[in-house]
Amino acid sequence: MSYDPPKLYTNKPKKGQQKAKAKGFSSPASNPSPSMAQPPSAPPKDSFFRRNKFVWPLILTVNVAVGAYVYVTTRKKSTDLEDDKVAVEEQTPAPIVNAAAIVPEKAPPTALEKTTPVLPTAEPIKIRQPIPADEQRELFKWILAEKRKVVPENPSEKKRIDEEKAILKQYIRAKSIPVL
Repeated sequence: MSYDPPKLYTNKPKKGQQKAKAKGFSSPASNPSPSMAQPPSAPPKDSFFRRNKFVWPLILTVNVAVGAYVYVTTRKKSTDLEDDKVAVEEQTPAPIVNAAAIVPEKAPPTALEKTTPVLPTAEPIKIRQPIPADEQRELFKWILAEKRKVVPENPSEKKRIDEEKAILKQYIRAKSIPVL
C-alpha cells in the first residue's frame, strides 16, 4: 500500500465514501468512471444573515418593545416627581387671617372662610418639675438591667452597648446626677 497525500476537494466526500476508500473497497458510486463524472452542483453558501432572515424581524421587534417600555417607565417616574413638586407647592398654607377681626360678628360666613382651614392655636410649653435624683438612679438601674438583657449581633454593636452600660454605671455611682 502506498501513502496518498491528502487531496483538496471542491466537494468534500461523505464519511461513508471516505471509510470505504480507506478500507480499500471501492463502490461504483465512489469511483465513477471518467465518462460518467458529473460536476457536483453544490449551492453557494449564503451568509449568516440570509440564512436566518426570519429571526431579524423578531429581534428588532423585541428590541423596540423593550426600548419603548424603558422610555415610558422613566418618563412616568420623572413626571410623577414633577407632579409631586407642584402638589407640594400648591399645598403650602395661605397666611391665616383672623376672620373675626375683619368680618363683623353678625355677618354670615363666606365661602372663603368655610374652605380656609383654621389651625388650632399652639399651647404654651409646660415646664415640668425636675425628676428627683433617687428616681433618676432607679431609672438608670432599670435601663442598665435592660441593656444587660440585650444580645448583640456583631462586635460593633457589643462595643456600643458596653460603652452605654459604662456611662450608666458612672451616673449610678455619681454623688450628684445631672438634671435632665
